Amino acid sequence: MSVTDSENVIPLSEAGSLPAVGLGTWKIPNERAADLVVEAVRAGYRHLDCACDYGNEREVGAGLAKALAEGLCQREETWVTSKLWNTYHDPRHVRLACERSLRDLQLDVLDLYLVHFPIALEFVAFDRRYPPGWFHEPEAELPVMKPVRIPMADTWGAMEELVRSGLVRRIGVSNFGVSLLRDLLAYARIRPAVLQIELHPFLTQEKLLRFCRQESIGVTAFSPLGAPSYFALGMARPDESALELPAVREVAARHGRTPAQVLLRWGVQRGTAVIPKASSRARLVENLAIFDFRLSDAEMESIGALNQNRRFNDPGDFCETAFHTFFPIYE
Repeated sequence: MSVTDSENVIPLSEAGSLPAVGLGTWKIPNERAADLVVEAVRAGYRHLDCACDYGNEREVGAGLAKALAEGLCQREETWVTSKLWNTYHDPRHVRLACERSLRDLQLDVLDLYLVHFPIALEFVAFDRRYPPGWFHEPEAELPVMKPVRIPMADTWGAMEELVRSGLVRRIGVSNFGVSLLRDLLAYARIRPAVLQIELHPFLTQEKLLRFCRQESIGVTAFSPLGAPSYFALGMARPDESALELPAVREVAARHGRTPAQVLLRWGVQRGTAVIPKASSRARLVENLAIFDFRLSDAEMESIGALNQNRRFNDPGDFCETAFHTFFPIYE
Protein backbone atom coordinates (compact mmCIF):
# COMPACT_ATOMS: atom_id res chain seq x y z
CA MET A 1 0.00 0.00 0.00
CA SER A 2 2.56 2.53 -1.16
CA VAL A 3 2.08 5.91 -2.76
CA THR A 4 3.53 6.87 -6.10
CA ASP A 5 3.67 10.66 -6.01
CA SER A 6 4.43 11.00 -9.72
CA GLU A 7 1.13 9.31 -10.51
CA ASN A 8 -0.82 10.51 -7.47
CA VAL A 9 -2.32 7.06 -6.97
CA ILE A 10 -2.36 4.21 -4.49
CA PRO A 11 -1.85 0.84 -6.19
CA LEU A 12 -4.33 -1.86 -5.20
CA SER A 13 -3.39 -5.51 -4.95
CA GLU A 14 -5.26 -6.91 -7.97
CA ALA A 15 -7.52 -4.12 -9.14
CA GLY A 16 -5.73 -1.12 -10.60
CA SER A 17 -5.02 2.00 -8.58
CA LEU A 18 -6.98 4.50 -6.52
CA PRO A 19 -6.41 8.27 -6.97
CA ALA A 20 -4.79 9.38 -3.74
CA VAL A 21 -6.89 12.53 -3.34
CA GLY A 22 -10.62 12.48 -3.92
CA LEU A 23 -13.56 14.76 -3.35
CA GLY A 24 -15.70 13.72 -0.41
CA THR A 25 -19.33 14.55 -1.19
CA TRP A 26 -20.74 14.13 2.32
CA LYS A 27 -22.49 17.33 3.43
CA ILE A 28 -22.18 19.03 0.04
CA PRO A 29 -25.57 20.79 -0.39
CA ASN A 30 -27.70 19.41 -3.21
CA GLU A 31 -27.99 22.79 -4.90
CA ARG A 32 -24.19 23.10 -4.98
CA ALA A 33 -23.17 19.52 -5.73
CA ALA A 34 -23.38 19.45 -9.55
CA ASP A 35 -21.42 22.66 -10.06
CA LEU A 36 -18.83 21.67 -7.46
CA VAL A 37 -18.23 18.32 -9.16
CA VAL A 38 -17.61 20.10 -12.47
CA GLU A 39 -15.23 22.50 -10.75
CA ALA A 40 -13.45 19.58 -9.07
CA VAL A 41 -12.97 17.71 -12.34
CA ARG A 42 -11.74 20.88 -14.00
CA ALA A 43 -9.25 21.32 -11.13
CA GLY A 44 -7.90 17.81 -11.70
CA TYR A 45 -9.92 15.52 -9.43
CA ARG A 46 -10.53 12.02 -10.75
CA HIS A 47 -11.90 10.45 -7.58
CA LEU A 48 -15.42 11.09 -6.27
CA ASP A 49 -16.57 9.53 -3.01
CA CYS A 50 -20.37 9.20 -2.84
CA ALA A 51 -23.06 7.36 -0.91
CA CYS A 52 -26.79 6.80 -0.97
CA ASP A 53 -27.05 8.28 2.51
CA TYR A 54 -25.50 11.59 1.47
CA GLY A 55 -28.70 12.36 -0.43
CA ASN A 56 -26.93 14.10 -3.32
CA GLU A 57 -25.98 11.30 -5.73
CA ARG A 58 -28.41 12.56 -8.37
CA GLU A 59 -26.77 15.99 -8.34
CA VAL A 60 -23.26 14.53 -8.25
CA GLY A 61 -24.21 12.38 -11.23
CA ALA A 62 -25.48 15.43 -13.11
CA GLY A 63 -22.18 17.20 -12.49
CA LEU A 64 -20.12 14.22 -13.59
CA ALA A 65 -22.26 13.78 -16.72
CA LYS A 66 -21.68 17.42 -17.60
CA ALA A 67 -17.93 17.10 -17.05
CA LEU A 68 -17.82 14.03 -19.29
CA ALA A 69 -19.93 15.69 -21.98
CA GLU A 70 -17.64 18.73 -22.01
CA GLY A 71 -14.55 16.53 -22.34
CA LEU A 72 -13.12 17.59 -18.97
CA CYS A 73 -12.39 13.95 -18.15
CA GLN A 74 -12.82 10.44 -19.52
CA ARG A 75 -14.89 7.84 -17.72
CA GLU A 76 -12.06 5.30 -17.71
CA GLU A 77 -9.81 7.71 -15.79
CA THR A 78 -12.45 8.67 -13.24
CA TRP A 79 -12.97 6.69 -10.04
CA VAL A 80 -16.44 6.75 -8.47
CA THR A 81 -17.23 5.13 -5.12
CA SER A 82 -20.69 4.62 -3.67
CA LYS A 83 -21.95 2.79 -0.59
CA LEU A 84 -24.63 0.30 0.39
CA TRP A 85 -26.85 1.83 3.06
CA ASN A 86 -27.79 0.08 6.31
CA THR A 87 -31.39 -0.63 5.26
CA TYR A 88 -30.32 -2.64 2.21
CA HIS A 89 -28.19 -5.38 3.82
CA ASP A 90 -30.68 -8.13 3.02
CA PRO A 91 -29.34 -9.88 -0.11
CA ARG A 92 -32.70 -9.27 -1.82
CA HIS A 93 -32.07 -5.53 -1.67
CA VAL A 94 -28.33 -5.18 -2.37
CA ARG A 95 -28.61 -5.14 -6.16
CA LEU A 96 -31.63 -2.83 -6.06
CA ALA A 97 -29.69 -0.35 -3.93
CA CYS A 98 -26.67 -0.49 -6.22
CA GLU A 99 -28.83 0.00 -9.32
CA ARG A 100 -30.47 3.04 -7.74
CA SER A 101 -27.07 4.63 -7.07
CA LEU A 102 -26.00 3.83 -10.63
CA ARG A 103 -29.10 5.52 -12.03
CA ASP A 104 -28.64 8.58 -9.86
CA LEU A 105 -24.95 8.83 -10.74
CA GLN A 106 -25.73 8.21 -14.45
CA LEU A 107 -23.22 5.38 -14.63
CA ASP A 108 -23.17 1.85 -16.00
CA VAL A 109 -20.62 0.60 -13.47
CA LEU A 110 -19.14 1.72 -10.16
CA ASP A 111 -15.42 1.56 -9.57
CA LEU A 112 -16.00 0.68 -5.92
CA TYR A 113 -19.05 -0.20 -3.83
CA LEU A 114 -18.68 -0.30 -0.06
CA VAL A 115 -20.78 -1.63 2.79
CA HIS A 116 -21.25 1.75 4.51
CA PHE A 117 -21.53 0.51 8.12
CA PRO A 118 -21.59 -2.91 9.79
CA ILE A 119 -25.14 -1.99 10.78
CA ALA A 120 -28.22 -3.74 9.37
CA LEU A 121 -31.56 -1.93 9.65
CA GLU A 122 -35.09 -2.82 8.61
CA PHE A 123 -35.71 -2.32 4.90
CA VAL A 124 -37.43 0.88 3.81
CA ALA A 125 -39.01 0.72 0.36
CA PHE A 126 -37.56 3.07 -2.23
CA ASP A 127 -40.93 4.63 -3.02
CA ARG A 128 -41.57 5.21 0.67
CA ARG A 129 -38.42 7.17 1.48
CA TYR A 130 -35.08 7.64 -0.28
CA PRO A 131 -32.52 7.98 1.04
CA PRO A 132 -34.05 6.17 4.00
CA GLY A 133 -31.83 7.62 6.73
CA TRP A 134 -31.45 6.11 10.18
CA PHE A 135 -34.98 6.25 11.62
CA HIS A 136 -37.43 3.51 10.73
CA GLU A 137 -40.47 5.74 11.34
CA PRO A 138 -39.34 9.39 11.35
CA GLU A 139 -42.86 10.56 12.14
CA ALA A 140 -43.23 8.42 15.27
CA GLU A 141 -43.60 10.10 18.63
CA LEU A 142 -40.16 8.77 19.58
CA PRO A 143 -38.46 7.71 16.33
CA VAL A 144 -35.76 5.06 16.66
CA MET A 145 -33.56 2.83 14.53
CA LYS A 146 -34.88 -0.68 13.85
CA PRO A 147 -31.96 -3.15 13.73
CA VAL A 148 -32.38 -6.52 12.04
CA ARG A 149 -30.24 -9.64 12.24
CA ILE A 150 -28.63 -10.16 8.85
CA PRO A 151 -25.24 -11.91 8.78
CA MET A 152 -22.54 -9.92 7.04
CA ALA A 153 -21.69 -13.09 5.13
CA ASP A 154 -25.10 -12.92 3.43
CA THR A 155 -24.67 -9.26 2.55
CA TRP A 156 -21.15 -9.84 1.27
CA GLY A 157 -22.30 -12.71 -0.93
CA ALA A 158 -24.73 -10.31 -2.62
CA MET A 159 -21.94 -7.74 -2.96
CA GLU A 160 -19.81 -10.36 -4.71
CA GLU A 161 -22.66 -11.01 -7.12
CA LEU A 162 -22.53 -7.33 -8.14
CA VAL A 163 -18.96 -7.87 -9.31
CA ARG A 164 -19.91 -11.01 -11.23
CA SER A 165 -22.81 -9.15 -12.84
CA GLY A 166 -20.55 -6.32 -13.98
CA LEU A 167 -22.32 -3.60 -11.99
CA VAL A 168 -19.24 -2.83 -9.88
CA ARG A 169 -15.55 -3.32 -10.47
CA ARG A 170 -14.53 -3.72 -6.84
CA ILE A 171 -16.18 -4.13 -3.47
CA GLY A 172 -15.08 -3.16 0.00
CA VAL A 173 -16.21 -2.06 3.43
CA SER A 174 -16.32 1.06 5.57
CA ASN A 175 -16.19 1.55 9.34
CA PHE A 176 -14.87 -1.97 9.95
CA GLY A 177 -12.21 -2.85 12.52
CA VAL A 178 -9.67 -5.66 12.49
CA SER A 179 -12.00 -8.29 13.98
CA LEU A 180 -14.73 -7.71 11.40
CA LEU A 181 -12.18 -7.65 8.58
CA ARG A 182 -10.57 -10.86 9.77
CA ASP A 183 -13.96 -12.56 9.87
CA LEU A 184 -14.86 -11.25 6.40
CA LEU A 185 -11.61 -12.53 4.93
CA ALA A 186 -12.38 -16.00 6.29
CA TYR A 187 -15.36 -16.46 3.97
CA ALA A 188 -14.98 -13.87 1.19
CA ARG A 189 -14.60 -15.35 -2.27
CA ILE A 190 -13.89 -11.85 -3.56
CA ARG A 191 -11.68 -10.04 -1.06
CA PRO A 192 -12.39 -6.45 -0.08
CA ALA A 193 -10.30 -4.14 -2.25
CA VAL A 194 -10.61 -1.09 0.02
CA LEU A 195 -11.44 -0.22 3.62
CA GLN A 196 -12.71 3.30 4.27
CA ILE A 197 -12.30 4.55 7.84
CA GLU A 198 -11.98 7.71 9.89
CA LEU A 199 -8.30 8.68 9.97
CA HIS A 200 -6.63 11.90 11.15
CA PRO A 201 -3.91 12.85 13.67
CA PHE A 202 -6.29 12.37 16.62
CA LEU A 203 -7.20 8.86 15.37
CA THR A 204 -4.20 7.29 13.65
CA GLN A 205 -5.36 3.62 13.84
CA GLU A 206 -1.82 2.25 13.41
CA LYS A 207 -2.70 -1.40 14.04
CA LEU A 208 -5.61 -1.35 11.60
CA LEU A 209 -3.42 0.22 8.90
CA ARG A 210 -0.71 -2.36 9.53
CA PHE A 211 -3.27 -5.17 9.22
CA CYS A 212 -4.53 -3.75 5.92
CA ARG A 213 -1.00 -3.53 4.57
CA GLN A 214 -0.46 -7.15 5.60
CA GLU A 215 -3.65 -8.20 3.81
CA SER A 216 -3.12 -5.94 0.75
CA ILE A 217 -6.31 -3.98 1.40
CA GLY A 218 -6.24 -0.36 0.25
CA VAL A 219 -7.32 2.26 2.78
CA THR A 220 -9.25 5.49 2.25
CA ALA A 221 -9.27 8.05 5.06
CA PHE A 222 -12.51 9.93 5.59
CA SER A 223 -12.51 13.09 7.70
CA PRO A 224 -8.75 13.45 7.06
CA LEU A 225 -8.81 16.95 8.55
CA GLY A 226 -10.43 15.69 11.73
CA ALA A 227 -12.95 17.70 13.68
CA PRO A 228 -14.18 20.49 11.32
CA SER A 229 -16.80 18.32 9.59
CA TYR A 230 -18.38 17.59 12.96
CA PHE A 231 -18.62 21.06 14.52
CA ALA A 232 -22.07 21.84 13.11
CA LEU A 233 -23.33 18.40 14.17
CA GLY A 234 -22.27 18.91 17.76
CA MET A 235 -19.95 15.88 17.53
CA ALA A 236 -16.71 17.83 18.03
CA ARG A 237 -15.57 20.93 19.87
CA PRO A 238 -13.76 23.84 18.16
CA ASP A 239 -10.75 23.26 20.40
CA GLU A 240 -10.37 19.78 18.88
CA SER A 241 -9.33 21.05 15.45
CA ALA A 242 -6.02 19.56 14.34
CA LEU A 243 -5.70 22.50 11.94
CA GLU A 244 -4.93 24.74 14.92
CA LEU A 245 -2.40 22.53 16.64
CA PRO A 246 1.08 24.09 17.07
CA ALA A 247 2.78 20.91 15.81
CA VAL A 248 0.80 21.04 12.56
CA ARG A 249 1.12 24.80 12.10
CA GLU A 250 4.88 24.65 12.63
CA VAL A 251 5.26 22.04 9.89
CA ALA A 252 3.01 24.10 7.61
CA ALA A 253 5.09 27.23 8.17
CA ARG A 254 8.29 25.31 7.51
CA HIS A 255 7.01 24.14 4.12
CA GLY A 256 5.11 27.29 3.22
CA ARG A 257 1.85 25.31 3.13
CA THR A 258 -1.52 25.46 4.85
CA PRO A 259 -2.26 23.22 7.84
CA ALA A 260 -4.87 21.42 5.72
CA GLN A 261 -2.28 20.60 3.06
CA VAL A 262 0.07 19.25 5.73
CA LEU A 263 -2.64 16.98 7.17
CA LEU A 264 -3.58 15.69 3.72
CA ARG A 265 0.07 15.16 2.83
CA TRP A 266 0.53 13.24 6.10
CA GLY A 267 -2.40 11.01 5.17
CA VAL A 268 -1.13 10.32 1.67
CA GLN A 269 2.40 9.65 2.88
CA ARG A 270 1.01 7.02 5.23
CA GLY A 271 -0.23 5.15 2.17
CA THR A 272 -3.90 6.09 2.39
CA ALA A 273 -6.19 7.88 -0.02
CA VAL A 274 -7.82 11.01 1.42
CA ILE A 275 -11.26 12.37 0.55
CA PRO A 276 -11.63 15.89 1.98
CA LYS A 277 -14.80 17.84 1.35
CA ALA A 278 -14.40 21.28 -0.25
CA SER A 279 -16.87 24.08 -0.83
CA SER A 280 -14.97 26.40 -3.18
CA ARG A 281 -12.66 26.20 -6.17
CA ALA A 282 -9.84 27.71 -4.11
CA ARG A 283 -10.15 24.96 -1.51
CA LEU A 284 -10.40 22.29 -4.20
CA VAL A 285 -7.13 23.46 -5.70
CA GLU A 286 -5.48 23.76 -2.29
CA ASN A 287 -6.43 20.23 -1.26
CA LEU A 288 -5.07 18.75 -4.47
CA ALA A 289 -1.73 20.62 -4.32
CA ILE A 290 0.09 18.24 -1.99
CA PHE A 291 2.35 16.30 -4.35
CA ASP A 292 5.22 18.76 -4.75
CA PHE A 293 6.52 18.56 -1.18
CA ARG A 294 7.26 15.80 1.28
CA LEU A 295 7.22 15.58 5.07
CA SER A 296 10.34 14.33 6.79
CA ASP A 297 10.26 11.23 8.98
CA ALA A 298 10.49 13.46 12.04
CA GLU A 299 7.54 15.56 10.84
CA MET A 300 5.47 12.47 10.14
CA GLU A 301 6.21 11.16 13.62
CA SER A 302 5.44 14.49 15.30
CA ILE A 303 1.99 14.58 13.69
CA GLY A 304 1.35 10.90 14.39
CA ALA A 305 2.23 11.52 18.05
CA LEU A 306 -0.91 13.69 18.34
CA ASN A 307 -3.03 10.53 18.44
CA GLN A 308 -5.68 10.49 21.17
CA ASN A 309 -7.78 7.62 19.82
CA ARG A 310 -10.45 10.32 19.44
CA ARG A 311 -13.22 9.13 17.12
CA PHE A 312 -15.67 11.80 15.98
CA ASN A 313 -17.87 9.51 13.85
CA ASP A 314 -18.88 6.86 16.39
CA PRO A 315 -22.32 5.19 16.14
CA GLY A 316 -21.92 4.17 19.77
CA ASP A 317 -22.27 7.86 20.60
CA PHE A 318 -24.29 9.57 17.87
CA CYS A 319 -26.93 6.84 17.39
CA GLU A 320 -28.07 7.20 20.98
CA THR A 321 -27.92 11.00 20.94
CA ALA A 322 -29.49 11.59 17.53
CA PHE A 323 -31.52 8.44 16.89
CA HIS A 324 -32.53 7.29 20.40
CA THR A 325 -30.87 3.92 19.84
CA PHE A 326 -27.72 2.62 21.52
CA PHE A 327 -25.72 0.94 18.75
CA PRO A 328 -21.99 0.56 19.42
CA ILE A 329 -19.82 -0.99 16.72
CA TYR A 330 -16.38 -0.23 18.16
CA GLU A 331 -14.90 -1.74 21.30
